[in-house]
Amino acid sequence: MNDKIHFVGRLDREIFKVVTEDIQTDEVIITEERISHIKARHPNDYERYFGYIKAIIEDPDYILEANKPDSALLLKSFEDNGKNYKIVLRLKTSLDPEEYKNSIISFQKVENDRYKRYRNSKKVLYKRE
Repeated sequence: MNDKIHFVGRLDREIFKVVTEDIQTDEVIITEERISHIKARHPNDYERYFGYIKAIIEDPDYILEANKPDSALLLKSFEDNGKNYKIVLRLKTSLDPEEYKNSIISFQKVENDRYKRYRNSKKVLYKRE
């Protein structure tokens, strides 16, 4: 894997057990390839909002069931800027190669209506108290 990786934070394995009990690390990374994907699909979101990624991972408002195994949809609203964000996170399990880490697949700002739609249409696995 030649793809350059960037460490972005650590997740709370206790909270993320709602996705799978088999989480092998608390480290979360993002690859250059995924950064390029985010920049292409969601122009300016990465540059403008990347600073929020660590807080979203460390303290998500919601963890929702994702479309793929061992993955989760994280939602978070920030009062300081009035914006909502979504991260698709793939968790590393014992079935993955040793060098894998928990990895951000996608990241974007989402409008209020879409944020509510995600909460209402996906299975809520965790809600911050």
